[in-house]
Amino acid sequence: MDLSSEKIQRILSKYKFHDVAVEELQKIYRTFPGMLPSTGTYTFSDNTQKDLVRIVGNIPVQYEGRSYNFPVLLWLMDSFPFTPPICLLRPTPNMFIRVGKHVDGGGRIHLPELHSWDYPKSSVVSLLAEMIVKFEEHPPLSSKPNVENKDPQELLAFVSNLQINDGGSSHQGQIINKVSVIGGGDLGMASVMSILSKCKVDRLVFIDVNDSSTKGGSTDLEIFRLPQVEVSRDLSASAGSRVVVVTANAWSGEQSYASVVQTNVDLYRGIIPTLARYSPNAVLLIASQPVDIMTHVAWRQSCLPPTRVIGAGCNLDSERLSHIMDINLNTHKPAWVIGELSDNKVAVMSKTGPCAGVQPEIAAGSNSTKPLLDRAFGMMKSRGQRSWSVGLSIADITNSVLTDKMKTHSVSTLAQGWGGIGAEVFLSLPCIMGSNGSTRLAGVSLGQEEDSKLRESVASLCALIGQLRI
Repeated sequence: MDLSSEKIQRILSKYKFHDVAVEELQKIYRTFPGMLPSTGTYTFSDNTQKDLVRIVGNIPVQYEGRSYNFPVLLWLMDSFPFTPPICLLRPTPNMFIRVGKHVDGGGRIHLPELHSWDYPKSSVVSLLAEMIVKFEEHPPLSSKPNVENKDPQELLAFVSNLQINDGGSSHQGQIINKVSVIGGGDLGMASVMSILSKCKVDRLVFIDVNDSSTKGGSTDLEIFRLPQVEVSRDLSASAGSRVVVVTANAWSGEQSYASVVQTNVDLYRGIIPTLARYSPNAVLLIASQPVDIMTHVAWRQSCLPPTRVIGAGCNLDSERLSHIMDINLNTHKPAWVIGELSDNKVAVMSKTGPCAGVQPEIAAGSNSTKPLLDRAFGMMKSRGQRSWSVGLSIADITNSVLTDKMKTHSVSTLAQGWGGIGAEVFLSLPCIMGSNGSTRLAGVSLGQEEDSKLRESVASLCALIGQLRI
């Protein structure tokens, strides 16, 4: 292997473990002489760039008695070989990627050895050997058909096996339920565990964000590996998700509240557009604080429809309220907490009890419902919002999307046009949640006290959003 070129020498000289890296490169060449080194600039998920050494070549794969050469690219981080390479497929123009267990829609390769990398037990040589074995079981690339020369029956067979990506990857005609949780800490971990318990997921990706003050937990998930869970630090691992949960926060030591929130906005600027690009059909579920503001920010930065960007908002309070009214007050009607996640939130109730196939309607404010709601509201005020309880609420919303449940949740959504609200502002409102996102329930006339609280929230949120550089 020729490592004498000026570019390779210059970049390798900056590697933290230069001598060991060179030795590993020589081992790769001895076992896989077709895998050759070159240099390039890698762009990370936060848009920072670094000049790195990369290995480019073809790996031989046997499938159904035929031999194929699959083109791959391995980016070697500057801490190589103590950190794993980033592995990608390089499909030629006549190939398409078959999204599956070991490859996502962006061509990123995910293998067990990458997730449990431990040098010197792990090496690129053993990784490439594993890659060959896995690709022989599930080939990640297929040739595009030549329509002019193709036999009609072969074309029909090709079309019938197409992998369609619509808000999630499909495999053998079934949508793959993939969920990504962005941001570590207690809430990120609670969301992961709750989603695993509540939802039927084929794959759950947990991504720790370096700039987040809530990072942590990913190492424990790597140590105590769980089925269906992939731990990553690269946003590309989220590609093809049906739901993307964002729990990351980046609190600073700034004095003013607006300055503190701005740090979160700056963090979002580096992750939200990327997440939307990798999963354009996903529902973004925001749990960062302040949730109504950050959901508004995420909507603007993602350029997604407002029906696909929601916040966890008052869903937890709403579920608690309904439970109290059922168990303690025997009302048997759904109730929701709406408005800003603050002291200004208010309670509303459905006109009727749950009825299959009938869309619920919010009851207008009246003297008959207010005492009940006030009593139930008072009973739940002592209950805080712990990470585990918010995680359960997030899992419940996620489940409604994955199963197209059409359940009504009080989530933070674009409130403009609801109940006479003219401003572009996000508040928790009752929304029917399904696989296509959220659908607001129709607005109603509220009581004077409730309407006043809502208007106060609208004014304060508009004032804060106007101070932020989104």
